[in-house]
Amino acid sequence: MSQDAELQEAREQIEELRKQLETAAAKITDEHKLAQIGRLLASIVHEINTPIGSILSNNQVVARSLELLQKALASPQPAALEKAKEIVETCLSLTAIDKIACERISEVIRGLKTFSRVDSTELRKVDLNEQIQNTLKLTHGEFRRRIVVETDFGDIPPVECHPHILNQVFLNIVVNAGQAIEGEGKIVIRTRREGDCVHISISDTGRGIRPEDGPKIFAGGFTTKAVGVGTGLGLSISRKIIEETHRGTIDFESQVGVGTTFHIRIPIEQERRTGAD
Repeated sequence: MSQDAELQEAREQIEELRKQLETAAAKITDEHKLAQIGRLLASIVHEINTPIGSILSNNQVVARSLELLQKALASPQPAALEKAKEIVETCLSLTAIDKIACERISEVIRGLKTFSRVDSTELRKVDLNEQIQNTLKLTHGEFRRRIVVETDFGDIPPVECHPHILNQVFLNIVVNAGQAIEGEGKIVIRTRREGDCVHISISDTGRGIRPEDGPKIFAGGFTTKAVGVGTGLGLSISRKIIEETHRGTIDFESQVGVGTTFHIRIPIEQERRTGAD
């Protein structure tokens, strides 16, 4: 075999390996996303079951109240009419509670749909504040009221991005922040415009990252969590999504015993890639 033929064969093998790596990376990303959704399903079920339980309970009360109302309206006595008014007020109060419960269910479902949507792989201009807010709706049950989540959203322009995978990054970092907090604590999310980028910072009051772990934090397979809690793929995939897919940056600052802040910067407009990229 000539040297040129050998080189051509080597190039073809390298190209085949590159395609296999891309396929494997995509599969890992999809599997990690499914794992995130699966882990959160239990908390989402809790979030939905609570308002559903309220609606069912209220429905029983309303049904009994309507029976009493029917009897009261059949009586000509003034006391019966007064009772009818009380029953109507009770029903109106319960329907108001049911409305709040239904809105809560809708919020959770809307957040899950926003996070999991895969109907478009094209770049879209979206409101990142809204994307983050929808993603946060998935964490309410995860934190079980022990963690306060505050948002400080700035006046930012629409950002050209792949929102369905950016949501993975936001969810992963917020859930990591919650898992780093032992007992009660706080997570603060801020957004600001910085020149041609939007800066998202996610801060927590958790245990912090040790200096010796800092250089390894974005390495695939590395985790500081207890056995069975994490795969170590989350931040590795997050960096790939931010830096390679969106040509942005992701870094962090941390102090042991004080907390950690992750900084994400996404270009407002994505450069159009050429065939050489």
